[in-house]
Amino acid sequence: MIKSVRGTKDIFADEAYLWNQIESIIKNIFFGFNFFEIRTPVFEHTELFLRSVGENSDIVQKEMYTFQDKSGRSLTLKPEGTAAVVRAGIEHNLFDAYQKLFYISPAFRYERPQNGRYREFYQCGAEFFGCENSECDAEIIFLADKILRDLGLKNINLKINSIGCKNCRQKYNSELKNFVRVNLQDFCSDCQKRFATNPLRILDCKKESCKKFLSDAPNILDFLCDDCKNHFERLKNLLDKLKINFEVDNKIVRGLDYYTRSVFEFIYNDIAICGGGRYDNLVFELGGKKIPAVGFGFGMERLISVIKEQNLFCDCKNRLDLFIGNMDFESREKAFLLMNYLRAENFKIEYNNQERGIKSQLKNALRLNTKFFMIIGDEELKNNVAKIKNLESKKEYEVGLNEDEIKKFLLERKSLEEKSL
Repeated sequence: MIKSVRGTKDIFADEAYLWNQIESIIKNIFFGFNFFEIRTPVFEHTELFLRSVGENSDIVQKEMYTFQDKSGRSLTLKPEGTAAVVRAGIEHNLFDAYQKLFYISPAFRYERPQNGRYREFYQCGAEFFGCENSECDAEIIFLADKILRDLGLKNINLKINSIGCKNCRQKYNSELKNFVRVNLQDFCSDCQKRFATNPLRILDCKKESCKKFLSDAPNILDFLCDDCKNHFERLKNLLDKLKINFEVDNKIVRGLDYYTRSVFEFIYNDIAICGGGRYDNLVFELGGKKIPAVGFGFGMERLISVIKEQNLFCDCKNRLDLFIGNMDFESREKAFLLMNYLRAENFKIEYNNQERGIKSQLKNALRLNTKFFMIIGDEELKNNVAKIKNLESKKEYEVGLNEDEIKKFLLERKSLEEKSL
């Protein structure tokens, strides 16, 4: 038997419905913040990620799915969303005015699969182009915070930092290298490579053997120029006024080379479930104008893993309004016609389309998470009246066996439920 590839996952039934519910909530929040959806291709020219993510980043060095097409061009399955959005914005002249875009898109990284992390995963992201002041950073963080709060997540901690501009980092990198050089032979092989190519990313190493040497490392916040320092202080002030709790963590640097100034992560149990920051040079470095930008991204699988762990959306199932049972050919046709009329009125209806007994049909209705159950037989057809049973309360109702009466009944039940909430 051919099985799914390691690091991928089939999503179906109730879990697929859960995904749809969560995506719907997220998209409505994006629209409320005046963000518009963008969909970019699954694969791009490899050069895009070499120039944006960074040739020496872990993503490029270890994790990208890169291949040659039949014309010999080097293409890569998208490992993250921001670079592709920037490429699309430049190509289609989207940056003439400020632009607010979001996406929920598949991405691919060759990583060790674990809970909430797959080799094919879905990344949800927001990108705000054309605004360089701290209010935009605060808006992006507030947006991410609202998504997590509206989904009901608890015990989420926000950590923020500033990694400054290129001038700030040049001075800091020199100081950091002097600090690390003393114990360089004791750092992991990855950090030894980063020492030569991008020393700042040593701070992002998750290995305890490296972290222990960094507890007294120079603080990047002490090296910020006046502009970067003022930008970060303004951001902190705005987050305070928005009543968003945060912790300044000078070890937060993010794993992508394009970040500048503010960076942040939303943490749950020491794992980042959402991260982002400012990237003011990326549009220009990919061939566009000098456009400032800030954004965030989170993995949907990791987010849903936390949602399940916290027992949120427990009753998130695709619930039917009514299951119409039947006993023979004539009653099945009646059920079929009633079902499709009610479906046209936007009710969720299913019917029995096989020769089954009442018990079997009832069992099927329960399996499909049905609220109301109705059987049509000879008596019901003769009297043009049927009984509808609430499968939770076991209460029965007598309803005229026609489209309008059943529609009226379902609308009345829905109205009573909404009033009781």
